[in-house]
Amino acid sequence: MAGGEGTRLRPLTSNQPKPMVPIVGKPCMEHILELLRRHGFRDVIVTVAFLPRAIRSYFGSGESLGLEIAYSVEESPLGTAGSVRLAAGRLDDTFLVISGDALCDVDLTRLVELHREKRASVTIGLKSVENPLEFGIVVTDEEGRVERFLEKPSWGQVFSDTVNTGVYVLEPEVLKHVPSDRPYDFSKELFPLLLEMGCPIYGCVLDGYWQDIGNLDQFRQANFDALDEKIALEIPGIRIRGNVWLGEGVDVDDLDALEGPVYVGNYCRIGRDARVGPYTVLSTSVTVREHGRVARSIVDASTYIGRSADVEGAILGRSCDLRSHVRVHEGVAIGDEVTVGAESVIMPGVRIYPFKEVEAGSQLHESLIWESRGTTRVFGKHGVSGMVNVDLTPDVAVRLAAALGTALERGARVVASREGLPACRMIKRAMISGLSSTGVDVADLRVIPAAVARHLLKTESYDAGFHVGVSPTDPEVIRIQFFEQPGIDMTQAMEKEVEKHFSRGELRRVAAADVGAISYPARVRETYATDLLSTLDAAAIRERRFRLVVDYDFSAASHLLPLVLGPLGVEVVAAHAFPSDGVDAAPGLAASISQARRLVPAVGADLGAVFDRSAERLYLIDEQAREIPVERTLLLYLRLIAASGRTGKVAFPVNVSDQVDRLVEGAPGLDVVRTPASLPELTKAAAEDGVVFAGAVGGGYAFPEFLPAFDAVAALAHLLDLLAPVQRPISELVAELPESTLVHDRLACPWAFKGLVMRVLNERLAGRDLDLTDGIKVVDDRGWAQVLPDQDEPLLHLYAEGGTREASEELAGELRALVEEIQSGSPDGEALGNRASAQNL
Repeated sequence: MAGGEGTRLRPLTSNQPKPMVPIVGKPCMEHILELLRRHGFRDVIVTVAFLPRAIRSYFGSGESLGLEIAYSVEESPLGTAGSVRLAAGRLDDTFLVISGDALCDVDLTRLVELHREKRASVTIGLKSVENPLEFGIVVTDEEGRVERFLEKPSWGQVFSDTVNTGVYVLEPEVLKHVPSDRPYDFSKELFPLLLEMGCPIYGCVLDGYWQDIGNLDQFRQANFDALDEKIALEIPGIRIRGNVWLGEGVDVDDLDALEGPVYVGNYCRIGRDARVGPYTVLSTSVTVREHGRVARSIVDASTYIGRSADVEGAILGRSCDLRSHVRVHEGVAIGDEVTVGAESVIMPGVRIYPFKEVEAGSQLHESLIWESRGTTRVFGKHGVSGMVNVDLTPDVAVRLAAALGTALERGARVVASREGLPACRMIKRAMISGLSSTGVDVADLRVIPAAVARHLLKTESYDAGFHVGVSPTDPEVIRIQFFEQPGIDMTQAMEKEVEKHFSRGELRRVAAADVGAISYPARVRETYATDLLSTLDAAAIRERRFRLVVDYDFSAASHLLPLVLGPLGVEVVAAHAFPSDGVDAAPGLAASISQARRLVPAVGADLGAVFDRSAERLYLIDEQAREIPVERTLLLYLRLIAASGRTGKVAFPVNVSDQVDRLVEGAPGLDVVRTPASLPELTKAAAEDGVVFAGAVGGGYAFPEFLPAFDAVAALAHLLDLLAPVQRPISELVAELPESTLVHDRLACPWAFKGLVMRVLNERLAGRDLDLTDGIKVVDDRGWAQVLPDQDEPLLHLYAEGGTREASEELAGELRALVEEIQSGSPDGEALGNRASAQNL
């Protein structure tokens, strides 16, 4: 009997039938089928009603279990007896009826033997329970013959503690008494009718375990009982230390991190210093990241538990995604495919239904049933990012690429590249497959910096490009960057077009003859190097005879930079070069900078250069082994460009220090262009005529004459070109630069309040000197302050710059107070309390 909907088990049963809820790594019904097999049953008919495909697709014909399984589908509710009658045509001998959602290990052989011994029409499996009020009571005589039925009695009606387990042995002729025109129940209708007719009905008190899984507490208890071996189940995997079960391919950093009783399913991954406490069940492919903790919890397959997350006494469905520092309290139940943002807290007893998103930093006190609390955008600030094989899987990559291909013309050409890790290779190949399916041709550059792909797109007139890399903040996160002509980041208009096709599933699929081709262009690195060298004064650089320390951070730039610096006569001491698939993780930016600082004085280098993993951002160390802050590096580039006599425009985001404007004031022929604080907007501006330089705080610099995008190799080469005629150590040049007083702060702000905050803030500051290029920037005699909503997270960025650091802090504090005042006010923004902050600003 597998037609149960399991309403009291929601959200676990919101999108799966009740018999499919997992008990120590298997559906409850699978344990029942294994029990039948142990007792010699081979032919099984499964009655299904709610989501029948989920059961049929899992169990199929039963061959893998050594059974022959057939199915009987209820098109409308027929009751327990009615659903069995529907299959009466295949029941020509004594048969057993058993529930697929009540866990048990009772002696079915004894039950059948008693039935035949008594020549009974019906034999009911009975169980003694402490509290019979929730069950149907069966009263029998000394011979076991049933005398009376009581459905869910009161204490005054309790004459026995033996209850109906829903396990019956029946003769096929009893089904003739089941009407076909209405729902009909075994215990409430058919059995009382047969008893009244004088048919022999017997009860058999069964030994062993029996637990109805009717609600979340019973579901949790059934799993705990299985771990305590109160029931005989075929638990998969090997058993160690008595009460720890490990499935196939489990990756555990330290076995002592598993405190039994515990079940860890196939291919689970337990990170360093993570803990799995007693009475925990982890189904197949669950990941618990470093310093995570799970205890007294049931976690279904493919769920991801992030760094330092804490889950205790909870139930988590399939393919959930709990980000870092999430706290899930006792009694929480989370359905399938729920995403919980970083640092969120789910309070005791909360239920979250499937396919919801809880934004980062939330405190959830009530159940989340209908609405999601998060953003549904595919693209973020830096393309598309996701945990590999968690929310960014190969099938997602195929759909994403197919959406891109659909947004392009059939026969369009796309260039693809990647970083060296196997995960990047997997996602890139999936992307190529998706593009090919839409009739788009792909040029695969394999492992190479993104800048080379951008350069090929620009010079060979490709229609688009993408690069698959690793997030600089988390090696488990894959980042896909998208480009368009002439090598700039994908514009917002094109992003929306791709998102439209992705979300709607409206993807172009071409015939076999029109599938896109894949090519592997030759000598693209050499072409890139030749074109870059043509923009430099190679003779001046060779004459200067630079000596550098370069830390590649395992970036693919180690294949590229020697082709540029070699012809320039630059001597290089390199570290962390030559990326390979065997490299698990880069040393990290801080470690690379620290090593470069030690190497620079040791080899007498003129400067040190550290690349990020994507070879887009550049970090500098002067000849005295001091790290040059990125905001001063930006000013250094601008000072050198102004001193070189170059003319044109220089582009910076609106939140970059006003020092750039002051430096340009003394340089005739240079004009500052301000852009919104996004990389696509900055690279778009860099691609316009007359722009000679673009940069942003964070180590990204672009020389649009060569490429209008961040490129660490080109940035380093142009730095040498600018330094060559100066003949002064870089430390002296940096010392002459003005000190930056820019401050940056972050303020948590729920997604639902972002629009309100910006609207009310704009109203409150009306009449002031405002810059609305991006966010709200207010200018006064002391300097400026800016509020900028984050595109990816539920927070606001606060920037401020005054004449001194103290003035900047004062401006930032006033702006923070005003924003917090708006957030704490009434929904319409009227009751805002003290207006001093707005008046000060």
